[in-house]
Amino acid sequence: MRRRRVFSRNRDGNVAMMWALMGTVLIGLLGLTIDFSRAVMVRTELQSAADAAVLAAARQPANVTLEERTASARAFFDSEAPAYAATATVTLTDIGDNGYRLRATAPMPTSLARLITNRDWTVGVNSEAVRGGMNLEVALVLDTTGSMSGQRINDLRNSAGDLVDIIVQAQQTPYYSKMALVTWAMGVNAGPYAADARGSITPGRSISAAAWANGSARSVSAVTKANPAVFTSNGHGFANGDVVWLAGVTGTGSWPNNLNSRWYTVLNASTNTFQLRNSSGNVVSTSSYSGSYPGGATVTRCLEAACQVRVTSNSHGLSNNDWVWIEGVNGMTQINSTTDTAWQVNNVASNAYTLVGSVGPNYSTYTSGGTGYCTTSGCQYYRFTNASNSTRILEISTCVSERTGAQSTTDVAPSTAPVGRNYASPNNPCDSTTGVIPLTTDTTALHNRINSLSASGSTAGQIGAAWGWYMVSPNWGYLWPSASNRPAAYGTPETQKIVVLMTDGAFNSPYCEGVIARDALSGSGSSSDHNSCNATNGSSASQTISICNAMKQRNIIVYTVGFHIDNDATALSVFHQCATDDSHFYLADDRTTLQRAFQQIGQSISQLRLTH
Repeated sequence: MRRRRVFSRNRDGNVAMMWALMGTVLIGLLGLTIDFSRAVMVRTELQSAADAAVLAAARQPANVTLEERTASARAFFDSEAPAYAATATVTLTDIGDNGYRLRATAPMPTSLARLITNRDWTVGVNSEAVRGGMNLEVALVLDTTGSMSGQRINDLRNSAGDLVDIIVQAQQTPYYSKMALVTWAMGVNAGPYAADARGSITPGRSISAAAWANGSARSVSAVTKANPAVFTSNGHGFANGDVVWLAGVTGTGSWPNNLNSRWYTVLNASTNTFQLRNSSGNVVSTSSYSGSYPGGATVTRCLEAACQVRVTSNSHGLSNNDWVWIEGVNGMTQINSTTDTAWQVNNVASNAYTLVGSVGPNYSTYTSGGTGYCTTSGCQYYRFTNASNSTRILEISTCVSERTGAQSTTDVAPSTAPVGRNYASPNNPCDSTTGVIPLTTDTTALHNRINSLSASGSTAGQIGAAWGWYMVSPNWGYLWPSASNRPAAYGTPETQKIVVLMTDGAFNSPYCEGVIARDALSGSGSSSDHNSCNATNGSSASQTISICNAMKQRNIIVYTVGFHIDNDATALSVFHQCATDDSHFYLADDRTTLQRAFQQIGQSISQLRLTH
């Protein structure tokens, strides 16, 4: 009996068994908690990769097959989630209306949870992408100044093309995506659009004749050795007050030295004789000359005082004391203008003018051709006093400078307020290639222009920024050759206008009267190429900020990309202020970061709507 009671009271083994069973369950539950947390982490990683992959798939051109999209999505998924590249399953489904669904699953081995369930888990995620319903009008504005030479321009060529490919889609319905391109340095080369943008230039006027003599030379048979000297030339036909040129006295000594190659005024003329007064106003005296007249002299009546050249040019439009640039004259080539030289004119008639200071008898005989150009602002050539107080003459270019006046920071049509002319110096020239491509879907044209970029010139960023705006402004649409190039009206539903500005340095080249201004900053070229007046609109930097602010007020999104500007406080400030906000401002210091900046901008612009 005692043994039975002892046995019945001994329960130590039961308790141990119960604890063993409960411990297994508790450890299993703990394992479930741990593995569930792991599954959440795996799902997060898979979801991020799936989102990126479905975006990549949906962003492909419209003619890409589902199989090709799937391959693109798989490659993107594997790059975003390399830990699951070998084990994950990725499927892509076309759900219509430009939308795609991606399903990604990956096995996840369990740990302590195996005490409860003896199998691995499968973690799955879904992601859908639908192209956002938005027409895109994007202006890409690129700095091609001299500081961009060498590796920098190569980096830009290799990077800007990425943005073209991201933005401009092959499928242009139901929404379009267009890009315009502006390249700038000391200005923007408006090419065939220059005349409409800045106004037409006063053309040159053809020259039909240029002469100094009125009749043929008359031989002088005798000259008295007297005071005053009397010249004999039978039937000379001169009248008192006529201006004549005397030349050809032979021999040496005082006779030829004192008489030859000079102009005189005729006085006391008779049928066969006359006297002469020299340019100093003194009557010619030969009484002190040695010997007698040696012969050989001829006298020719001149058309103008001092035997200056008289130019015939119908409807030339000049006035007394104007300056004329002459080029292309044959024969009398001495009157063709050279660097920084022009002729002042007087005795102006409707179809003729005289070249002040010319010496016709020293010039060859005119044979043909020639054009005379006015030299005030708005003419083909512009004569001005430079910042070094010297005379300069520069020719108009197809580049343009900034607009001035009340409309300087607006996008009104150039027919209302033309932009500025640009008289470019050979030392800071206008880019030889047109810097404007209006909105287009022609990616080949955009790539060709980007691939041909070259670097030269100073930095007039205010002009580049303004033309970026003009590219997406409906007010400028009439300039462009076809309806497809013309921007939509402001406020058009489902349409976004965007300007992307890129530079590698501080803006330094404001203008005054079509020439870089006296107060332009270092890097804007020699002062000999600057005008003597200060910038009409203020500094290049302040103008750029004002233009950016005005753009943003029209709901234009502005992205800015600073390339190698980390140490330039002014450039950093300008581009920070120009951007829509800090998230739209990018910095790059090599090809990789520049490419990344353009790619990120492109992805931001051509955003797709995600649904999970």
